[in-house]
Amino acid sequence: MTGITSYGAYVPQTRLTFTVLNGKTVAPDDDGPARSVAWSDEDSVTMAVTAAVECLRGIDRSTIDGVLFASTTYAFREKQAAALVAKALDLPRDVRTADFAGSLRAGMAALRGAFDAVAAGSSGNVLVVASDCRMGAPGSGIERNLGDGAVAFLVGKGAAIAKLEHSHAVADEIVDVWRGDGDPFVHSWEDRFIVKHGYAENLVGAVKGLFAKSGLSAKDISKAALYAPELRSHTTAVRALGLSKEQVQAPLFGQLGNTGTAFAPMLLAAALESAKPGERILVAAYGDGAEALTLEVSDDIGKLKERRGVSWHLARRRSVTSYDKYLKARSLNATEYHAERNPGLSATIHFRERDEDISLIGQACRKCKAIQFPKQRVCESCFAKDDFDLVRLSDRIGKEVPYTFDFFFPTPDPPTIVTITDVDGARIHLQVVNVAPKDVKIGMPVEFQFRRIHESGGRPNYYWKGVPVPE
Repeated sequence: MTGITSYGAYVPQTRLTFTVLNGKTVAPDDDGPARSVAWSDEDSVTMAVTAAVECLRGIDRSTIDGVLFASTTYAFREKQAAALVAKALDLPRDVRTADFAGSLRAGMAALRGAFDAVAAGSSGNVLVVASDCRMGAPGSGIERNLGDGAVAFLVGKGAAIAKLEHSHAVADEIVDVWRGDGDPFVHSWEDRFIVKHGYAENLVGAVKGLFAKSGLSAKDISKAALYAPELRSHTTAVRALGLSKEQVQAPLFGQLGNTGTAFAPMLLAAALESAKPGERILVAAYGDGAEALTLEVSDDIGKLKERRGVSWHLARRRSVTSYDKYLKARSLNATEYHAERNPGLSATIHFRERDEDISLIGQACRKCKAIQFPKQRVCESCFAKDDFDLVRLSDRIGKEVPYTFDFFFPTPDPPTIVTITDVDGARIHLQVVNVAPKDVKIGMPVEFQFRRIHESGGRPNYYWKGVPVPE
């Protein structure tokens, strides 16, 4: 039976506390109510790659034959994100890729598309990634309720940890929440109208429609992962469906926030973290209608190695100390020059160096086994020529050698930490993030995360950065 065989999630460490939103400053270790915030070098693509890396941990990447990417905040209107994610993950070149966008229901649509493709036999293992980095206007209620994050699922047959049972969807046309092309901020109509005629009628209707088709009822649900624009609406939907408090997966407002197209799938991932064989999980997403489905947890969930799930990321946080730093990280402050006024990185150079920049591919000498980066024709150790095997370095652990603090490189929270990192003998020049300068040490082990390195010509450019290996 078709189902989910693995999952992974990513929530940025950075938190925008409600205290800071109220105009006050806090310490970096403030643990009050907050929402997640992608920092200046993160976006929907980088978060998606990090979640996908975790989802695929311990899995042969050559077996992946499909990548579906869902987001409403991808930087390009005419360039596929799924292909970029596949390249960053070093997946086979013949992998099928597709983007899902245009609705907050896109994450659920991508997940359902993967189920259909595997069930039909056109694909064997499909990676689904939902990621969003939406913004509300500064000072608005939307800004407080939103959150940034990504979630990934691997869909296949065989050892599925959660098998698809039933589904039901409804489509609706209502102007409730929208964002125009080129508009950085999410807009909404009057709250009561949205909740009554948009959210409540559609999401509750989709779930009740599923119950009617399947013969299930609320008492058959072990955990319900329900999308909601904010906490009060979530409570309203729970009551309308007759679910008890114990049956509901916490919506994480005040810890994470509404992660857009990734929100319902993110709550599904959170439910899987503590799920037991035989339990039934209901997940429902909203956006231009609603879609609901149920999954039955199988015995194989105990065989899946522990993943860095939602709870793991929520336990790791660093608060933004001031609202001005948040505005700078999101480029919401006025600047003298705009990035789109220059032609940007050469497309020829980008194409020529995409293996190194996007996939972090190095090489291993066939004669002396030395690892080198970037690729070159002559081995640095034994001087053998054109005798190498390509090796992926992004899933290895590196160690810091020398490092420096750059107070001039533009960043919302200087300094920028620049290092030479040793990866099994290869030396890579890169930045290290998610660490305070006082905690950087020679020999410090780091893992690699896909991040934005800069924006030029109005286009984001990506590379890998070091992140201290969690204790």
